[in-house]
Amino acid sequence: MTLSDGPAGVRGPRWDEREPSLNLPSGSALAASWDADLAYRYGAATAAEARRKDVDVVLGPTINLHRTPLGGRHFECLSEDPELTGVLGAAYVRGLQDHGVAATPKHYVANDSETDRFTVDVQVDQRALRELYLAPFERAVEAGAWAIMSAYNSVAGVTMTENDLLETPLNSEWGFDGVVVSDWTAVRSLDAVPAAQDLAMPGPAPAWAELAAAVRDGRLDEADLDRKVLRILLLAERVGALGDADGTSRPDAPDGAAFAREASVAGTVLLQNDGVLPLDAGALRRVAVIGQNARDARTQGGGSATVVPEHVVSPVDGLRAALGDAEVRFEIGAVVQEGVAELPLAQLENPVTGEPGVRVSFLGADGDELFAEDRRSTALVWFGGDAPIAQSATIVYETRLTPDTTGAIELGFAGANPGRLFVDGELVLDDAPVLTGTDLGAAFLNPPSLTVPVPVTAGTAIEVRVEFDREGSGAIAGAFSATVGIAPERADADDLIARAALAAAAAEVAVVVVGTNAKVESEGYDRVDLDLPGRQDDLVRAVAATGTPTIVIVNAGSPVVLPWAGEVAAIVQGYFGGQEFGHALADILTGDAEPGGRLPTTWPASLAEVPVTQAVPTDGVLRYDEGIHIGYRAWLRQGTEPAFPFGHGLGYTTWRWDAAERRGDTLAVTITNTGERAGKQVVQVYAERADSSVERPARWLVGFATAHAEPGATVTVEVPVAARRFAHWSDGWVVEPGEYTLSAGSSVAERPLTTAWEVTSR
Repeated sequence: MTLSDGPAGVRGPRWDEREPSLNLPSGSALAASWDADLAYRYGAATAAEARRKDVDVVLGPTINLHRTPLGGRHFECLSEDPELTGVLGAAYVRGLQDHGVAATPKHYVANDSETDRFTVDVQVDQRALRELYLAPFERAVEAGAWAIMSAYNSVAGVTMTENDLLETPLNSEWGFDGVVVSDWTAVRSLDAVPAAQDLAMPGPAPAWAELAAAVRDGRLDEADLDRKVLRILLLAERVGALGDADGTSRPDAPDGAAFAREASVAGTVLLQNDGVLPLDAGALRRVAVIGQNARDARTQGGGSATVVPEHVVSPVDGLRAALGDAEVRFEIGAVVQEGVAELPLAQLENPVTGEPGVRVSFLGADGDELFAEDRRSTALVWFGGDAPIAQSATIVYETRLTPDTTGAIELGFAGANPGRLFVDGELVLDDAPVLTGTDLGAAFLNPPSLTVPVPVTAGTAIEVRVEFDREGSGAIAGAFSATVGIAPERADADDLIARAALAAAAAEVAVVVVGTNAKVESEGYDRVDLDLPGRQDDLVRAVAATGTPTIVIVNAGSPVVLPWAGEVAAIVQGYFGGQEFGHALADILTGDAEPGGRLPTTWPASLAEVPVTQAVPTDGVLRYDEGIHIGYRAWLRQGTEPAFPFGHGLGYTTWRWDAAERRGDTLAVTITNTGERAGKQVVQVYAERADSSVERPARWLVGFATAHAEPGATVTVEVPVAARRFAHWSDGWVVEPGEYTLSAGSSVAERPLTTAWEVTSR
């Protein structure tokens, strides 16, 4: 069986641009759709992609919670709420597995931040553990998950691959019959065997090298191995690895690009709008598109979730395609990129084949060539595949670069290994990166860069050769990662902003795309603040000051602070929108599509206001002292208003909230589209309990549903509200009988409909 990283696409057995993958919107964008049907189709599209790449088990979805917006892997997770995360995660699981591909919800459990993730001990009380962090995994098991991934961290002093939580509640209470897969290298010892850890990855795992001997000499019980073998065989049967007798494991392949575009639209949130949107595309003549992320969009976060798409539609490309005859002028405005970006393929010639690309050679200790590949990128990762990484002493990139500009470029490389850069045969850079921290995964996937100014002439080719020593402080056995590229030019920041403001002043509308970079949001480390990197805040203010209506697109997977929000006409949160991000944005800005998203996470006005910020352990321990109060629950307890509340999102029509009534175990909510165009509304239902005998959140989400209506139409949606949604954990699930108040509305802060809801103990 082949296991492969998702969860927003399927990489396949090799990390290779010659075998591109569908790049879907990231987890926080999926959650912003608040649409279980879309999440199911997302899983189904992922299953089709998995089968195309001969993958049996997808390592996703990531269903840890947004405990703090500083979490580095925030973009990959779904939301801050266990109900929203649980419903969408379960739908994703069903979408995958109904098409014969195993899902692996991860990371079980309390892996909600990245700092010291291999060693951190999370101290969380049982009630918060059950009601928040375990709850999405329980829903995934109810959906029939065939695998679960155990996390690196410890909980209550025991590393998760050896933790009793793998047996109780996972197996004994929930009835999980699948395979517990470890996060890579998370198995530390033979103590994981009796703890219900089934599969140690990557294998063969050194920690289990004495497995057979330990059974023979009585240190381990053979029955524990039998159970693991049977579970792995059951997984093999389910995915068709034992013969696929029923023929159900090959789903029809959907139009991946079309679905990626649809999903991006569905997860894009219109945060504010003074009426400038939607644009009248036919009337526009001059549009300024500003920002590095407008040209070099981030469509996915950093780390193991990264895939290599066949193409990416940037916002500026999407707008140019949608606006037809309008003049679209681009200005970078502010530099966001840190370190080198790969060399443009169109400017490269492989010196051996003469085709676009680069020649990569693997040399032994004696300098003899062991292996060579012709690649179509200079940003390369070997993690699996045929290349003899372990046997190589030196890895060499060679290409012929023909620049399209004249001047000095910042040429160099990024990697965890020492390197030497030659230009036209002359050594111009010989250095080793300085790695920070102890997380080799972060160094491997987001390494530091080293550059040197190199004078070039447009149209004149230069020979580029980079030699990497495979051994280094950041080396990972059998794997290698390095990028040869160009860092941002050393331009005057004030001049870039001034040029952008001039372009905006001459336009009828300005679209500014701001965002984060791979040094801000990635696996392997947490964020230190919520600020946009570089001079982007200054850029937005300068453009808005021209008086030209300014639309800001936020290209970030996690909340960022927007101090200029009151100065601009509209703000659109686009998340990491996948490979069709630019087309999806153009659809929304021109009104061809409704912005379908609602915030799955509370957005603060400043970091100082955020109730839960602790992501860094103290003496190896990270205490979840906030208990059951994270996300909007913590904001409600704190009594402060965020910049944008949980569930918030605008559309292009208006709604009237008519009625809410109980129908059995569902709340029927009736709403009317009072606007002039069709629209989508997310009906959110929250519970409250006055005079409760136990501590509770001031308000908590118990259900939701999406509604679509034509202009003037009235629709009724039924939101299931199970008794379990009112239960609290007290050495078991307890439902406090009595009267609760249910409220329905468009966000946790806007709930125009209320009704009493009587609950009996059962």
